[in-house]
Amino acid sequence: MFHDGARRRSVALLTTGVLALPAVAACGASEEGNVPAAAQDLAPAPRDLVANGSTLTWAIDAVPGTLNAYQADADTGTTRVTGAVLPALFTLDDKGRPQANPDYLESAEVVEREPRQVVVYRLNQKAVWSDGREVGAPDFAAQWRALRGKDPAYWTARNAGYDRIAKVERGKDDLEVRVTFDKPYAEWRSLFTPLYPKDVMGTPDSFNDSARTTLKNTAGPFSLKKIDRKSGDITLVRNPRWWGDQPKLDQLVFRKVAPKNRTKALTAGRVDLAQVAPGEAERISLARRDKGAEGPLAHGPGAGRTPADALMSWAIANGTEQEAAESEQLAREQTREAVVAYAAEQKSLAAYEVRKALEPSFTQLALNGADGPLADERVRRAVARALDRKELAETVLKPLGLPAQPVGSHLALAGQDAYEDASDALGSQDTAEARALLAEAGWKPGQGAARPKNAGASGEPAGGEEGEEGVEDSGNEDRPGDDGGEYIVGEDDGKSGERGGPMLPGAVAAGQGAALWRQADVVARQDGDGKAEQGAHAQQGGPPGAYAPKGTAAPKESESPGAEGAAGPLAKDGLELTLRFVVPSGAGSEQLRAVADKIAEQLEKIGVTTAMKKVPSSGYFTDHVASGQYDMALYSWPGTAYPATDGRPIHAKPVPAADGSLNVAQNYTRVGTDRIDQLFDQAVGELDDGARKKLIKEADARIWAVAGAIPLYQRPELVAARPSVANAGAFGFATPRYQDIGFLKKGAKPGKQDRKSGS
Repeated sequence: MFHDGARRRSVALLTTGVLALPAVAACGASEEGNVPAAAQDLAPAPRDLVANGSTLTWAIDAVPGTLNAYQADADTGTTRVTGAVLPALFTLDDKGRPQANPDYLESAEVVEREPRQVVVYRLNQKAVWSDGREVGAPDFAAQWRALRGKDPAYWTARNAGYDRIAKVERGKDDLEVRVTFDKPYAEWRSLFTPLYPKDVMGTPDSFNDSARTTLKNTAGPFSLKKIDRKSGDITLVRNPRWWGDQPKLDQLVFRKVAPKNRTKALTAGRVDLAQVAPGEAERISLARRDKGAEGPLAHGPGAGRTPADALMSWAIANGTEQEAAESEQLAREQTREAVVAYAAEQKSLAAYEVRKALEPSFTQLALNGADGPLADERVRRAVARALDRKELAETVLKPLGLPAQPVGSHLALAGQDAYEDASDALGSQDTAEARALLAEAGWKPGQGAARPKNAGASGEPAGGEEGEEGVEDSGNEDRPGDDGGEYIVGEDDGKSGERGGPMLPGAVAAGQGAALWRQADVVARQDGDGKAEQGAHAQQGGPPGAYAPKGTAAPKESESPGAEGAAGPLAKDGLELTLRFVVPSGAGSEQLRAVADKIAEQLEKIGVTTAMKKVPSSGYFTDHVASGQYDMALYSWPGTAYPATDGRPIHAKPVPAADGSLNVAQNYTRVGTDRIDQLFDQAVGELDDGARKKLIKEADARIWAVAGAIPLYQRPELVAARPSVANAGAFGFATPRYQDIGFLKKGAKPGKQDRKSGS
């Protein structure tokens, strides 16, 4: 669906070092229900403290290729623009819950369930398009006809929800809209946001072409004035026909600033608001700390040089070896210039502050189950159970002062109504159990086994492709054992004695897979007080959450030789168990590579060898993840308020296409089951909220059980803002309220951030 946040699910987020993107203790369910792990950070201020007038400039990555949010290439820039100029019938609050928008709706409710579901919208009578025509039933009907999927002339990205509608009718007048569904649709609030005028949706030409470059007829607090693709500026101005609270800004400018150029734009004062990487956020924090301080900075170029280094440099620069002296003198001069430039940048960066929250998206480890070792569920589960997800979350979030709790669901995030931690369906981190699973799958200690030349799931050579970077250590080019571009984690790293320990004895009892499915049932059927239902599918013996059935128990890690160190390399049929881990190589992806390195270290403890392959960031997702050219990869999905609609294509079982290829939709792990699909289908049509939540939880438990995607952590959201900017910054789940954004009046101070939701 192309509602706020979820429209981006058409393209998974590459988790670079920004990981894109306010620190309070992390929480799960509480007496008050689910709460976000971290509160939004917006410098909130009442409208009477925000000045009227002026222009705010907001950095976006690129000028959007389309202004039609229902086309495949719609992006975050599309979302920003359409959110300010088009009707949004439902917006998201700070807990990611859909809320009716009174600027457009007087009411919206299900009035009939039998024989067919009927939703009646009563529109705000003041709502008008910029051409003066009222927002009404004809616009709803045109949007339904364009998006229902029956006319191939419309180049739509998705039709979910609209394809379940039988008819859209005018009610008592054009301000009343009756929508009748052929099939029940629980997540009907996702529809008609954004709402386009009938002159955009009315014909394929206007839908496919005209709406890509301009929006002449709008109905938001702002109108589109100009798109300057050369300068990269999109200028919005106050909508003179706007009937709601008047925008505080005269102009809102979205300015194209590539992530790599954010520091330059900030130091030049070209933007007032910009999402930044952790390194940039740290520089801003240091700049504010050092403001007014005298003397050289204790960070930046040359700051790490010791007195001994300085003395050696002076000696070389003034030595008798002319060539070495000239080279050192040049280096010293370059360092002095860099120090001056850095200090000037820091002085400029002190004009900003960092606002931080957790972005409504999460990073996952994807395990490609198409073929190779990971086609075996036992191997995937072994990899998953070897992971210390808490440590991985801390690697990214703890340095930023953000709560570092692992994500417990594939379908919702902490704070949302649908969020429940179902990870017990897989089991907690357990190195001994992971080793036993691999042994059961036939992977045994295999000293001297050959490493497969094609370690990838699709047969791509681990040594890289012609014309792109080969297999490299992610950010550790100086490690021993680097054999000309390929880095095999743990090989020749000087840790003697850590790779020779014997594999744990004993096989996992037969039927473990069935027990795992039984445990998924147990987790999915837990009632409100945490007690599992007793029934045919309840696991016998042991408390809810137990993983393995009765039988041959895996030995305790402490009882196993070499348990504290790395396991020996494993082999099967003469080939070593090596998994190719594809990571992006570009600037800004440092944190992602750090997480990959941690994962490799954790897998080494169970005898899994990891071949790191760094690839250009520009093709990381399309050329490797989407095409299946990987064994393991890290990428992110945005959270959604509509998990039954948005979760299905991501976790649907791949099906053969007519041409013999595999249609994976958005399930890039290629792992799924018929039962998971059935649960999504049932949930999307279940109008009872409680019953639907149980179906969503069962689907999530089964997704955990197949171990194709392992959620790790919620992404950080770091935003540089001028301190005077009010009601904007790190929004978290919430939809921006553009008419409230502006600059504080002179002498005014923003209100305290409400942190109650992050207890």
